[in-house]
Amino acid sequence: MKNDPRDSSLSSQPGSPEAHSTPHRFTLQRVYPALIFAPLFYVFIRYFPPLAFWGLIVLVAGLAFWEFTKVTLSPPPTSRVSAICIGSIGILLAVIQWTTSLDPIMVATVVVVALLMAFMLAPQQFRQRLPRPAAIVFGIGYIGLCLGHLLLIRKLPSGDLLIFFVIVVTWAADTGGYYIGASMGKRPIAPRLSPKKTVEGFLAGIIFSVILAIVSHVWFLPSLPLFDCLIIGILLACVGLLGDLAESAFKRSAGVKDSGSLIPGHGGILDRIDSLLLTAPAFYYYILLSQNPAHYYV
Repeated sequence: MKNDPRDSSLSSQPGSPEAHSTPHRFTLQRVYPALIFAPLFYVFIRYFPPLAFWGLIVLVAGLAFWEFTKVTLSPPPTSRVSAICIGSIGILLAVIQWTTSLDPIMVATVVVVALLMAFMLAPQQFRQRLPRPAAIVFGIGYIGLCLGHLLLIRKLPSGDLLIFFVIVVTWAADTGGYYIGASMGKRPIAPRLSPKKTVEGFLAGIIFSVILAIVSHVWFLPSLPLFDCLIIGILLACVGLLGDLAESAFKRSAGVKDSGSLIPGHGGILDRIDSLLLTAPAFYYYILLSQNPAHYYV
């Protein structure tokens, strides 16, 4: 992540994009993509074979990586380099899909998340000191490894339902924090990274995620105990906030507001999956370490 003229850190002072952006409002433009993609996603997970789901994750990861390089690297990689990197992500996801050994994935994920937290603490210094090849390798690991945990969740008993659970709970925390924080938020939770993220929005996100976790238990996943729903709701709200702030650090260090414009009203693919990149691993390891996964058969 070499020096870039955009590297001047954005702040909430006048003149920054976030200072001039309008307050968050509920708009149908934000709802339409969910109404279109949610049923398609359900059909894809529920009725298509694992290979098709792997292909879907490769597509999403490839688009997210392309947006990641546009934000973090100047100039972005050439088309040839991008194709090689996306192919590498596909190979990484294939290893995750068909592996029989979990230990290397766990260790690599811990390393990637540790580097991500280091970037959040000092985005400018980290960006300037990380060589360009290392930044590309980090992006492959960050997006490929983290998103690949959806493949691991899918392999658990009732994995299709567990995927919907983690997505719904993550979405609930994001939505609660987005709207409640915008209308009632007073105290910024990380003003250097994202001035509009507030303590009030974070607490609302926890409440929303716990409620949706309990609703999911009643609706389609009764085998997940209510106590676990409470813990997971809190866990995913906290971890999802870190994922959101991590992407905000990338965008702030580059001086951009969104990672892309592929999804109307939502920004880019990376803007939509930033929280999921951390909640998917957190959820998977919670299930793996706290209970026997066979407990979640329905």
